[in-house]
Amino acid sequence: MGLAPLCLLLSLTVLGVAVGAVAEDDEYTWPQRKVPLVRDKRTVRLSSPGFTAETQRELRGTCGIECQSRLPRPSVADLENLLSYETVYENGTRTLTEVSLRDVEEAAVAQNSSARLLRRHRREVYGTDSRFTIADKHFSTNYPFSTTVKVSTGCSGILVSPKHVLTAAHCIHDGQDYVKGVKRLRTQVPKGWFRGVSDEVAVDYDYALLELKRAHRQRHMDLGVIPSVRKVPAGRIHFSGFDDDRPGQLVYRFCSVSEESGDLLYQYCDAQPGSSGSGVYVRLKEPGKRKWKRKIIGVFSGHHWVDVNGAQQDYNVAVRITPAKYAQICFWMHGDSSECRDA
Repeated sequence: MGLAPLCLLLSLTVLGVAVGAVAEDDEYTWPQRKVPLVRDKRTVRLSSPGFTAETQRELRGTCGIECQSRLPRPSVADLENLLSYETVYENGTRTLTEVSLRDVEEAAVAQNSSARLLRRHRREVYGTDSRFTIADKHFSTNYPFSTTVKVSTGCSGILVSPKHVLTAAHCIHDGQDYVKGVKRLRTQVPKGWFRGVSDEVAVDYDYALLELKRAHRQRHMDLGVIPSVRKVPAGRIHFSGFDDDRPGQLVYRFCSVSEESGDLLYQYCDAQPGSSGSGVYVRLKEPGKRKWKRKIIGVFSGHHWVDVNGAQQDYNVAVRITPAKYAQICFWMHGDSSECRDA
């Protein structure tokens, strides 16, 4: 795509947001809310990982939105167990940290909502490919595209601080062991992702944080929490990644969310392996200001096979950032939960 068509695309996207904002100005504003307080309870040293796993290209047998709607709401104790986390250090050592949660509001405990699921066929790309290659360096080296990072394991990620990259857990860990090539980075993965904590792969916790050895000069994107994608103009999400079928190229896409629950987003965004781990973001107004701001509300997990009415169906899935997950990721970045009280 040339420079002029891409300019037109971005201008129309912004215009669509602006027109919607005139009609419902207050609705399209980042909500202000308190998030739980995450604190370390206990840290124990574990044996070093084997680093023998391969990056998973596709996940099967995951508990999706319909499956989740039949599960009881997790208690605070459940959340504390799921949000406990492993840390792998640059020298290959590993620890497990148990956490406690305080000031957990009713809304902070993810609520599983039932959803009407449409029968669809393979969804990595739907009909006409609607992805846009950001080839021009004028765009690829500027915000928001410059926040996208290629992870050494073959996935994508997004800069959430000068030293931290948010990505998908399955790009780092297969549920049993860590993937080859990650032992040179400090890595944190929620316990909810590991097999044995739940009977199935817990796609709700398919996220991980990588710490860079040196701070990056590129501008990063902040995390955000929204109660529903319906509060976003056209229910539209955006993300950029390094899709395998376009090697070495940054690929951008936007689309509307088809179904959502407290923890997951199903959407029609065209994507290929390699884009997993991309930061899913939306653009809303800052409270009390006329300025619009992009924030990350999820992590693109990729193409999944989920159980629907006893049969396997495939979807493109993003993991939603809940208040509790926001608190955890923010705590990983800052090491001080007092800096992570407001989303």
